[in-house]
Amino acid sequence: GTGSSILSALQDLFWLSKSKVEKQLQIISVLQWVLTFLVMGIACTLILMYILCTDCWAIAALYLAWLVFDWNTPKKGGRRSQWVRNWAIWRYFRDYFPIRLVKTHNLLTTRNYIFGYHPHGIMGLGAFCNFSTEATGVSQKFPGIRPYLATLAGNFRMPILRDYLMSGGICPVNRDSIDYILSKNGSGNAIIIVVGGAAESLNCTPGKNSVTLRNRKGFVRLALRHGADLVPVYSFGENEVYKQVIFEEGSWGRWVQKKFQKHIGFAPCIFHGRGLFSSNTWGLLPYSKPITTVVGEPITIPKIDNPSQKEVDFYHSMYVDSLIKLFDKYKSKFGLPETEVLEVN
Repeated sequence: GTGSSILSALQDLFWLSKSKVEKQLQIISVLQWVLTFLVMGIACTLILMYILCTDCWAIAALYLAWLVFDWNTPKKGGRRSQWVRNWAIWRYFRDYFPIRLVKTHNLLTTRNYIFGYHPHGIMGLGAFCNFSTEATGVSQKFPGIRPYLATLAGNFRMPILRDYLMSGGICPVNRDSIDYILSKNGSGNAIIIVVGGAAESLNCTPGKNSVTLRNRKGFVRLALRHGADLVPVYSFGENEVYKQVIFEEGSWGRWVQKKFQKHIGFAPCIFHGRGLFSSNTWGLLPYSKPITTVVGEPITIPKIDNPSQKEVDFYHSMYVDSLIKLFDKYKSKFGLPETEVLEVN
């Protein structure tokens, strides 16, 4: 009767409220990462400089002394924290889109690996969630493998930000750091390199599956020098979460972007997602579109101390073919038509 109707209505209200709370937690988790990506480094630097001019200057001085002492840690594998990688906030981050990690082959713990991650997208959200947190179960899916997501070395010169990044297993994408992990850190290491980098981010837009890879061969040379197997990784949906203004080649906008890319290491993009309170307004939050990251079959790479250009070209060609096959095999499973072609630039 009336009593059961009231109880049913209260139950519906309870579950509705729980759903809303979870959605807000998802939004907060993604927002904190977006702000970390965009402003945390600069903000922490300015705050530290301000503290130096206050009565609490000793705190800032102690941190700076620690920074000098700890300066080379990012180049030596960093300082990951399983506690940070397992924060509940990353599960809300995962569920916002949602993000999923798909394993296609086992990885031997007796080998080291270089994962080529494609495409870059605006912020590499799939790369971060899958390999710098445990939200999608990377350690369970690849037991005994330690993932290191490589990013701009300049991030590790920023106070506080450097420590936050290292806690997730993120390392600088430079030769010193990669050489150390692949040669002095044992086996079972996997370095994830977003091969297309800043150049690729300039062309990412919804509905476009394009990678910058034809002339990107440095990661293959590194793999040969260390005998690290190459693993192609494609993230379906990475380009769908933000909309970007694409400047044509030869335009003033593209000229500015390329100058930044050349001298600073990143390219400023003009992009937008959804608003904080409504998906119908513009803002910094990415759109909640599914991102599915597929880890392909490893390519066995021999150890060659000084590989020739011919050898680099051979394994690079093998890698490109493997990436295209991976894309073609899984594209229809994740919402793309069979006629979709991966554009390799």
